Amino acid sequence: MAASVAAAARRLRRAIRRSPAWRGLSHRPLSSEPPAAKASAVRAAFLNFFRDRHGHRLVPSASVRPRGDPSLLFVNAGMNQFKPIFLGTVDPRSEMAGFRRVANSQKCVRAGGHHNDLEDVGRDLSHHTFFEMLGNWAFGGEYFKEEACNMAWELLTQVYGIPEERLWISYFDGDPKAGLDPDLETRDIWLSLGVPASRVLSFGPQENFWEMGDTGPCGPCTEIHYDLAGGVGAPQLVELWNLVFMQHNREADGSLQPLPQRHVDTGMGLERLVAVLQGKHSTYDTDLFSPLLNAIQQGCRAPPYLGRVGVADEGRTDTAYRVVADHIRTLSVCISDGIFPGMSGPPLVLRRILRRAVRFSMEILKAPPGFLGSLVPVVVETLIANLVSEDEAAFLASLERGRRIIDRTLRTLGPSDMFPAEVAWSLSLCGDLGLPLDMVELMLEEKGVQLDSAGLERLAQEEAQHRARQAEPVQKQGLWLDVHALGELQRQGVPPTDDSPKYNYSLRPSGSYEFGTCEAQVLQLYTEDGTAVASVGKGQRCGLLLDRTNFYAEQGGQASDRGYLVRAGQEDVLFPVARAQVCGGFILHEAVAPECLRLGDQVQLHVDEAWRLGCMAKHTATHLLNWALRQTLGPGTEQQGSHLNPEQLRLDVTTQTPLTPEQLRAVENTVQEAVGQDEAVYMEEVPLALTAQVPGLRSLDEVYPDPVRVVSVGVPVAHALDPASQAALQTSVELCCGTHLLRTGAVGDLVIIGDRQLSKGTTRLLAVTGEQAQQARELGQSLAQEVKAATERLSLGSRDVAEALRLSKDIGRLIEAVETAVMPQWQRRELLATVKMLQRRANTAIRKLQMGQAAKKTQELLERHSKGPLIVDTVSAESLSVLVKVVRQLCEQAPSTSVLLLSPQPMGKVLCACQVAQGAMPTFTAEAWALAVCSHMGGKAWGSRVVAQGTGSTTDLEAALSIAQTYALSQL
Repeated sequence: MAASVAAAARRLRRAIRRSPAWRGLSHRPLSSEPPAAKASAVRAAFLNFFRDRHGHRLVPSASVRPRGDPSLLFVNAGMNQFKPIFLGTVDPRSEMAGFRRVANSQKCVRAGGHHNDLEDVGRDLSHHTFFEMLGNWAFGGEYFKEEACNMAWELLTQVYGIPEERLWISYFDGDPKAGLDPDLETRDIWLSLGVPASRVLSFGPQENFWEMGDTGPCGPCTEIHYDLAGGVGAPQLVELWNLVFMQHNREADGSLQPLPQRHVDTGMGLERLVAVLQGKHSTYDTDLFSPLLNAIQQGCRAPPYLGRVGVADEGRTDTAYRVVADHIRTLSVCISDGIFPGMSGPPLVLRRILRRAVRFSMEILKAPPGFLGSLVPVVVETLIANLVSEDEAAFLASLERGRRIIDRTLRTLGPSDMFPAEVAWSLSLCGDLGLPLDMVELMLEEKGVQLDSAGLERLAQEEAQHRARQAEPVQKQGLWLDVHALGELQRQGVPPTDDSPKYNYSLRPSGSYEFGTCEAQVLQLYTEDGTAVASVGKGQRCGLLLDRTNFYAEQGGQASDRGYLVRAGQEDVLFPVARAQVCGGFILHEAVAPECLRLGDQVQLHVDEAWRLGCMAKHTATHLLNWALRQTLGPGTEQQGSHLNPEQLRLDVTTQTPLTPEQLRAVENTVQEAVGQDEAVYMEEVPLALTAQVPGLRSLDEVYPDPVRVVSVGVPVAHALDPASQAALQTSVELCCGTHLLRTGAVGDLVIIGDRQLSKGTTRLLAVTGEQAQQARELGQSLAQEVKAATERLSLGSRDVAEALRLSKDIGRLIEAVETAVMPQWQRRELLATVKMLQRRANTAIRKLQMGQAAKKTQELLERHSKGPLIVDTVSAESLSVLVKVVRQLCEQAPSTSVLLLSPQPMGKVLCACQVAQGAMPTFTAEAWALAVCSHMGGKAWGSRVVAQGTGSTTDLEAALSIAQTYALSQL
């Protein structure tokens, strides 16, 4: 009996491991009760259950564009937005800091990066690149394993009515190597809920231990699986819900340490849950997808969707249905959240998704052009459909070109030959409009041809090495408080740093700024490796926590303050502070100790006033620039990110098309007007709720503290926040924690010195202010004068080729100067258009002069040489191109004559050009003739059988001519 149970358990473990995708062919309903519910009702039931029965706070889904998390391409799990809580870095003044038990339905994209389902979409009945993750969380030990398991069981069996006998459980079996015991507590909880022991199975860390990444919070998890077979034959298990119990932290050395606070993190895919409740064997058969599949059929010349996979899916029609339906959902959600198809990062992944959808819809479903855009709901037509259709049309030509290249290459291969890696690589996205490598591989797979994967890997490694050599060095991250250090501070009751003194500055009557000092006490000291110590010694780099500070810690796009501190009573010993950063509400100062510093020491902090003032000017200028862009381009222009330091500012904004020079100039003028009025800048902390319904108020997709700081230009904050005033539509009003000027006049001036498209729909602007802006304008005017002078020189004409060539080179240098100068971008664009036109005109003038010079020299040579089969001579020519023209004109006027000309140049260099008469070939070729002469002169030659040219060096031209004459006569 025991042996049979053990054998059954082994079979079930194998079943769980091998059944993530739904491939069952059974047509039995998956659950008999209750009747199928719409997806919207399933989602609502989940949220209402946790809110109404268990007191959870419902939070909205975060954008799929990760907020301040460079480790992610897309938000790919419900827990992403709560990472600051797990890591202990949440701002204690933010709304999130008050979260204890929450629930939501989170938009997720898994394409690219660590979690990547892109290649599996379409192949089976369950994978998606976009899905919704239903989840509930408990933070800081609000509840743990027993409550989480009870809630999950109650929802599935009592609310959704899933039969208990169709649910299986897995739990963590321990990991002796890591010193982790089996999670018997969770096992016993499930047994106490009535789950038979035969359906409670244990697994190792690969299946039932969840980790956020290589480092960070982690813990055992328990999974609830659903049996598709319903007791008929062998179980067909699919994972339904994963409950993670975060109780450890993975350290940088790979070891595990207990977390200061435990958390619960659960996730259940809405699409899969809906399939179970609607009695479907595929998520694509639910009401989440059926309207899309119907629309696809109506818009294409394709047979109905039948849900086939593998070899049963003849012509891959159903695969194409699933790809297009999934991908258009992903595209719509990402574009609506501000991610547009582009050339790097998430935009590049989105571009691949769009192109994959284009290929399947066009080649397999025979969709008409513009079809994908027609699938996007009409209400977002102007926001999304046009972008989809535009890139769809642009890619069709590339797809056709790629197919032709593949077909042509296949015709040259033998039956067992692999497709060359070099050809596949040349088709890939390394080119501007190439095909993704996975698409190339799929197209070859459909033709039964294998790709040279080893060669492809070699090329990929070479490309990675090349990129690494070209990449700028990454700034090493400084001192940081990890989750353990933050937990220890909280355990000790250390309050968050009071950084309100950073706003303590004022304007003197003279117009200069006065920055106050700040008295503080050393609460904690850290060595470079993050170890808390009681003191630091001379020359030691360290981190300091103080009870208060006037240093601005890097956040909100503004660079950190720098400066120094001194100990009370010892003002002549300066402790330089290189930067300050915020870690979970604590401000960590990075300093170098010239002498001993101890806990409890009283210190006085001084910010670098010039540095701070530069940041203040750039930050206020950023607000003005953001407002001016909205005034010029319309209210749909939204800030996507920014960064500033005393040198320059960077602002990323949504724009459907690149800014024109006229728009750039208009934006600058709008900023200049606000600066010239020297308006007051008002700053005030207000309850976050007061900012929710203010028309025109600018805020980013960020978590703001409560109360929140409001910065208003020219209008007091109270008036700006009055919804009836409409003031926020007329001036710059933003939520911002940065430090700002008190009057706009100190910005001095603003010049946009650069703009480029980061991706489709996003433009990055670079700008400078003050004296730098004035210098940029002066340089722009200076270059404009040079362009004007070059225009006048060109209009006067050139006397000869040499003078025309000098002018062309001068214009080329001018182009380079305009391209690289720090100057107004609108002016750069205008000047570049002018000088490039001048370059074209100069090149045309050179060609005309060269043709005239060649005609003159041709006539002289014809008069010098009598009719015959051969002309070998010297002639003066400023360039090889002129010499070639003379040779060609001679042969046109004397078709039966073969010609070789040498032209002496400074420093003994000699140019050579020749052409062989048609009748003298094939025994006599121009390339061999030029090579014989130029080799004699120690040079090289190149060309064809008819025309060739070369160079060499000699002081004995007569000998070179003799070689040319002798060689030609021997070949004629």
